[in-house]
Amino acid sequence: MFYLTQMLGKPVVDAAGEVIGEISDIAIATGEVFPRVTSLAFLGPDKTPFMLSWRKFVASLEDERVQLNAERAALRFSYLQPDEVLLARDLLNKQIVDTQGMKVVRVNDLKLSESRNQLRLLGAEVGARGILRGLHPAVERAAASAMRLLGRELSENLIAWNYMDLLDRDLSHVRLSITHKRLHELHPADVADVLEQLHPSQRARVFEHLDNVQAALTVAELEDEFQADLIGDLGDQRASDILEEMDPDDAADIIGDLPYDKAEALLRLMGVSEAQAIRSLLGYREKTAGGIMTPEVTTLTDDMTVQGVVDHLRTGAAEHESIYYIYVVDDDRRLEGVVSLRDLVMSEPDTPVTELIQREVITVNPDDDQELVAEMMSKYDLLALPVIDETGVLLGIVTVDDALDVLEEESAEDLAIATGAAAEHGRIAGWWWWLVRRNAWLLVWAVAFLAYISLRVPLAGLVEGTGSSARAGTLLMGWAVVILPLLLRTAEDLSSRTLAELIEGDAGEERPSLGSRLLREGGIGLVTAALSALVAFGLAFLLLGDIDPAATPFAVSTAVAALLTALAGGLLGHLALRRSAAGKTVSGTGLSVMTMLLSAVVYLTLAYVAGSLGSVPGTGA
Repeated sequence: MFYLTQMLGKPVVDAAGEVIGEISDIAIATGEVFPRVTSLAFLGPDKTPFMLSWRKFVASLEDERVQLNAERAALRFSYLQPDEVLLARDLLNKQIVDTQGMKVVRVNDLKLSESRNQLRLLGAEVGARGILRGLHPAVERAAASAMRLLGRELSENLIAWNYMDLLDRDLSHVRLSITHKRLHELHPADVADVLEQLHPSQRARVFEHLDNVQAALTVAELEDEFQADLIGDLGDQRASDILEEMDPDDAADIIGDLPYDKAEALLRLMGVSEAQAIRSLLGYREKTAGGIMTPEVTTLTDDMTVQGVVDHLRTGAAEHESIYYIYVVDDDRRLEGVVSLRDLVMSEPDTPVTELIQREVITVNPDDDQELVAEMMSKYDLLALPVIDETGVLLGIVTVDDALDVLEEESAEDLAIATGAAAEHGRIAGWWWWLVRRNAWLLVWAVAFLAYISLRVPLAGLVEGTGSSARAGTLLMGWAVVILPLLLRTAEDLSSRTLAELIEGDAGEERPSLGSRLLREGGIGLVTAALSALVAFGLAFLLLGDIDPAATPFAVSTAVAALLTALAGGLLGHLALRRSAAGKTVSGTGLSVMTMLLSAVVYLTLAYVAGSLGSVPGTGA
């Protein structure tokens, strides 16, 4: 087995034993299952690039060099052919897409194997082992040995070449590695997962290889924030063709997110009926039944037989999104009833439709909230729900896939409101909010430490004549800063419990009273206070080397601060739950930071007061 990173830089030796250069790259022919190496690229004297036919001139490949079968004067140089790819230039360290794992990966190395006097490419190494080997083989061996000592293996993560598909001859752009399936054979939802991980320029290039039908299905599976961007990056004609293939409700959602000029240009390029259907949907407000319905509805009249309905479905309803229910309408398109596909299949061909009609139909109005529509479909186990106007005219249907999207969207919004995440997005809410949310206790501790350092001297000489007591209080504050993370983590745990109660609790569930909440948190606080006091007392003993009078006030102030932190956390949690019950936003980060800041201020103040009132050796008290 050979690896490209190990081959690069190896000497190239001619038949006379003269070193004529060093390997800079190797080329393969891409049209084979396991492509053979066709050319050797090397740098000669003065870094001049050369290329040789591998089959004609390479006698052997060894760990330390490439041996040629001809002397330097007899070599004939060649050029890269259209079906050839240079591995180092075109693949190494480039991004590819693993469509089995639905993730974008980087080629860290390429593995080759010698077979029948030919060198063939097996696949791309995309794991950590390839990175370590690229640094140096010794680094790879050391890491593998270290892993074996831990009882684990540093395994290869290889994507076999016979499952790769180079979609673009210009390999400076995106390449797709297709494991098990070609791109056009993947489910649209899987293609969408891949596209969402790519850079926009790469996304557009990959999209070019999908036909209009698969492109339409893929766009419908993309997250909302990607749909309009992707369509906007396409040419007007291609974008219009794709939108025509989509269900009108999905197309209308995308058109509504595009700039007005772009949207009008695309609508003018569409067929009249498709554009009219989309324009009619754009007239409804967002987050309503009208905004998520599709106007493509399968209808029939009550004078038909079962056979007539089946013939009608075969010819006129093939393109409709849902044919599980067939709606019966009169000449003015007013809804009269519904027939299920199951009843049609189970009935004799000459059965009149009037015998199968269910007259009691659950309907919604176009202005009804989309969450209400989704809840009704869930409650009555419906695959589609008709939307009618005030006169009973059938306008369209809401399908079950749209209802599921609504429930997911509303659930995410409710969670964001409950935890305050909705307010923590935007320009300032990138890495900064990520850091604060996950490391708030560390941030508060750092602030407290910096504050202590900056205030230590002013506090020590706060009042003339009482400098010794001030210095004693300052010393205990310094010890308190060391213990402070214990209280901060306690405060963080309290806010986390409140957030869990917000997320998991039912809207109508009765919350504990303030008294019972404080009693519960107080009990936990007493245990925490006792443990914190022991830690504080032990710290004072270690620092002073003996049982000192200063240890007692320090331990007491720590215990009191821990108890007050628990009670304050319970109070703030109760207020947060009441705020959430009133439909107002509760910031999880804000609640956590507020509890921690309160805990830090209380603890440092108590420690300072305890030190000022007591006696600490070495301070002159």
